[in-house]
Formats: sequence, C-alpha cells, structure tokens
Amino acid sequence: MHPFQYQRAESIAQAVATVAKTPTATFIAGGTSHVDLMKEHVHQPSLLVDVSALPLKQITAFEGGLRIGAGVSNTAAAYYPTIQQQYAAVSEALLAGASVQIRNMASMAGNPLQRTRCPYFRDPTQACNKREPGSGCAAIGGYNHVHAVFGASTACVATHPSDLAVALAALDARVQTTGPRGPRTIAFPELHRLPGDTPHLDTVLTHGELITSIDLPAFTGRSHYLKVRERASYAYALVSCAVALEMDGPTIRRARLALGGVAHKPWRLPAIEAMLVGQQPTEKLFRTAAQAAFADAKPLEHNTYKIPMGRNLLERALLETSGLRPLHGPAGTAFAASVGGVAGEMAVPR
Repeated sequence: MHPFQYQRAESIAQAVATVAKTPTATFIAGGTSHVDLMKEHVHQPSLLVDVSALPLKQITAFEGGLRIGAGVSNTAAAYYPTIQQQYAAVSEALLAGASVQIRNMASMAGNPLQRTRCPYFRDPTQACNKREPGSGCAAIGGYNHVHAVFGASTACVATHPSDLAVALAALDARVQTTGPRGPRTIAFPELHRLPGDTPHLDTVLTHGELITSIDLPAFTGRSHYLKVRERASYAYALVSCAVALEMDGPTIRRARLALGGVAHKPWRLPAIEAMLVGQQPTEKLFRTAAQAAFADAKPLEHNTYKIPMGRNLLERALLETSGLRPLHGPAGTAFAASVGGVAGEMAVPR
C-alpha cells in the first residue's frame, strides 16, 4: 500500500480545513470501500483525515422528515423505526447491500460516495479514464456486461454501485455539506455527475467539502426498493429500482422513480413519473410505464439483458408499491434475485 499519513479530526471545521489545504488529502469514515481502493493502488492519498469520531451520528426529526447524520452506520439507519415505517425503500436498499459486517462499519455519507465497481477501474494495469484521465476506457470494446445503458459517454461507461443512493434519489433527499466556502444544500439527484469527458469526477462536491447529514423530506406515501444481483449472497446490482408513490384516494398524486446499475448515477425517470400522475394504478399502466422507461436505453455489446430485466423489475416494483400485487413477504421485505430467478429474500426485522 502507498505510504500515507493519518490524522483524527477533532471538529468539523478542523477536518474541512485540513483536507482543503492538502490537494492529495481525503476524508475517511468507515473505510469499507476506500481502504480496498488503497490496497488495490487505485487511490493513493497522502493524508487520511478520520471523521468517524465527529458528532455526526444522530437521527433526528427535521422539518416533518428526518435528518440522518453523516456518520450514522448503515445498520443503525436500516433498523431505525421511523425509516422502516415511513421510508421503507431506504431500509430495504441498505439491507440489500453488502454484508452485516460491512453495514456495521459503513456510514450513511460514505455509502453514496463509493466509486464504481467497473473491473477495469479497479485494475491499474488497464486503461481507465476514471482512474487516470486521458488513458482510455478498456470497458468500451471489452467485457461490459455490468456497464451503463443510460447516460454513458465515449470516455466512460461505468455505473454507480450504491443501493442507498437509488432510494435517496427517489425520495428527493437532500445532502447538507460544510466546505471551505461554508455550508450548502445539494438536492440528492444533483449530487452525482454523468461522465461526459470528466469521468474522474463522480460528484459535484469540491475538495475539502464534507457531508454532514442526509435529510429525508416529509413523506406519507409508500416506497419500495428491488434489486437483481448475480448471486444470493451480497453483490452489486445488475439492475435495481426505487419507487415512491403518494396517493390521493385511488389516484396517483405524485410518483418518483429511480433506477440503479444502469448509469453513472442514480437514474431518475421524470417523464415516466409525469405519465403516472393523475392515473389510477393498473397492471396495464405500469407495464406501459416500464416499457417507456427503457425506450431510450443504449446497451453495449454484453449488457442488452439489462433492458428486459429492468422493465420487469420496475413493473414489479410499481405493482408492489401500489398494492396491486402483495409484497413478496411482509412490508419492508428486502428482496434479492439471481439472474436465474428468485434466489433469496430477507425480511426486515421489526
């Protein structure tokens, strides 16, 4: 591993100032993804500023919703009663990702900031514009079965790996940060960037800008997260989706949809959301919406399967969220399936 210095932050202000003044410094909290990248020689920071001891581990009521501290563990958030009851998609997404041991260490701010699982990014012997700008993209023309079908560029076809990020995008979460220029609020769907010609930039965060909380706005509808992965034990999504529906009697008053595993960021579907508003839930409506959601998909040589898989997953998520089809298990069930069919389910403990 590349040699580095380590410093434990004593305050938010100190952490921000320390990282901001050193271009090759970075924050670390749980370290579940970052340390792997350092071991693989993908990241080589000169200084790690540990923010895990900062007072950012509270979940509190906030403007009718919830404010989740950046340092709250994925496990604590997944089992927090209000999140399970009012923001089921968040709990389901967290429990659909990683292992118990990793969730115990991973933080709510770190999870959405994890970098792509593209194998070429994680192999320093391969060309990768995300890891080394200007070096090329081995995935284009390579084995690209896990790569993007939306929003890719000629420089990068990687996908974003976080399950949690997909649920947060569908629930219109907001990210609170503190940086060298002071605090700011970022709408979650705007946090991550598309690759364009700068795929090495994953987010709109500036150097030294620290996430302090994730805010979930008030929500009285139903939400749900589904994920398809290659094996029953923990694995990253081939395709996933989060659905949030708010009803006015029998009519859909508001719909929010996000896909995972298909783009460089959680992929919102505003046109499909608009299609659903004012409609009464039916199987035909949801099938039509799911078909339309992938009409503009642009598959690569090895990932055409993501289109029918994504259509079926989104249709199922809409049916289950609306109540037209019973959940596959009790409310709050975390679902996982292999390519060959249902491979595992895990009920969320109450």
